[in-house]
Amino acid sequence: MLTALVLIFVLAYACIALEHPIKVNKSASALVGAGLLWTVYALMSGDSHKVTENLHESLASTAQIIFFLMGAMTIVEVVDAHNGFQVITSRIKTTKITSLLWLVGFVTFFLSATLDNLTTTIVMVSLMKKLLDRHEDRLFFAGVIVIAANAGGAWSPIGDVTTTMLWIGGQITTMAIIKGVFLASLTCLVVPLIFLTFTLRGKQVIAPKQSTCAHGVETTSFEQNLMFCMGVGALINVPIFKTITHLPPFMGILFGLGIIWLVGNILHRNTHEDKRRHLRLVSALSRIDMASIVFFIGILLAVAVLEHTHILTALAGWLDMAVGRQDVIVTLIGILSAIVDNVPLVAASMGMYDLAVYPQDSFLWEFMAYCAGTGGSMLIIGSAAGVAAMGLEKIHFFWYARKIGALAALGYFSGIIVYIVQYKLMHG
Repeated sequence: MLTALVLIFVLAYACIALEHPIKVNKSASALVGAGLLWTVYALMSGDSHKVTENLHESLASTAQIIFFLMGAMTIVEVVDAHNGFQVITSRIKTTKITSLLWLVGFVTFFLSATLDNLTTTIVMVSLMKKLLDRHEDRLFFAGVIVIAANAGGAWSPIGDVTTTMLWIGGQITTMAIIKGVFLASLTCLVVPLIFLTFTLRGKQVIAPKQSTCAHGVETTSFEQNLMFCMGVGALINVPIFKTITHLPPFMGILFGLGIIWLVGNILHRNTHEDKRRHLRLVSALSRIDMASIVFFIGILLAVAVLEHTHILTALAGWLDMAVGRQDVIVTLIGILSAIVDNVPLVAASMGMYDLAVYPQDSFLWEFMAYCAGTGGSMLIIGSAAGVAAMGLEKIHFFWYARKIGALAALGYFSGIIVYIVQYKLMHG
């Protein structure tokens, strides 16, 4: 059974990667892959009760991510419908691509640590559509946003799902992870930026033709500012809501979405029906990229089978026996997280290594937070941020692998060197 599951997963993964040559949408490949994996697991396991329980568990964790994604995308669409992003775009005056690249990289890096890498990617990629007209330029920026969002998420307990898992599990503490991983994460971003600065040197920013209003609907300065502040406020309040209530992030984003919906209805209660139709939240819901959301469902449910059948745990155990060295194992886990979702990989590692042997804030846990958080940048479908960017900007798997993957790998290994040197200096 395990061989069949691995084969199906590899085939589905290959179809996703070869989406454009074979002309089959990646969402279809992900859904067929997930369906086949669960079918084989159900037919061959012989314990239908256990399989159903596992499916319910996977559905719950997948639904949380999907609801969060839908909420964040809808908020971004509402802000965009009210021309809210003009609050930022009107203030960015640089005409050099390279200056804008550094600005976007650093804004994404710090924003990701405050919000989380998925939300930040959705906001920043949407913002680039307002600043850059050329699709090729936007693709490079989307690549940098993915690297920056994952690097920024790795040093903050609320910035990345895997770092949050380690924080909730008691493996790391807030101040220790910030002090320990910040420099390595910053290196992971700066090294690719330096290379891209030489690649894109001399290019000018070509802005889209500025219309006074998006989609032919004019909004007042008050409406723009209000909806921009409401949208950003709703996103920033997610980690605060989570810390206070201990409820999952999707509940915070849905709560924020509800408040924005309510305010929007009150704000436009006397607006003409034609204008109101476009500005309503129902209209924003119809504009979000459902194909990307369906892809997410497929890929998360597919990886869940590998988790429930302990294939990932067995892989982690085999690495432990075959390699032996902690730093090499964690580096390999980071590289693997570019292929397989980093969440089950970190979950398997948390189960493998005992806190009694590897205490809180030890080398293993901090290094794992960095590697699992940033390793996924090497492939476009290696992280939630990458998958979101792929859907929003229609990035080809092989374009990203060719143009961004090597830069992300360079940043990843540069950060590893910085972390190990820093750890040795601080711990003698």
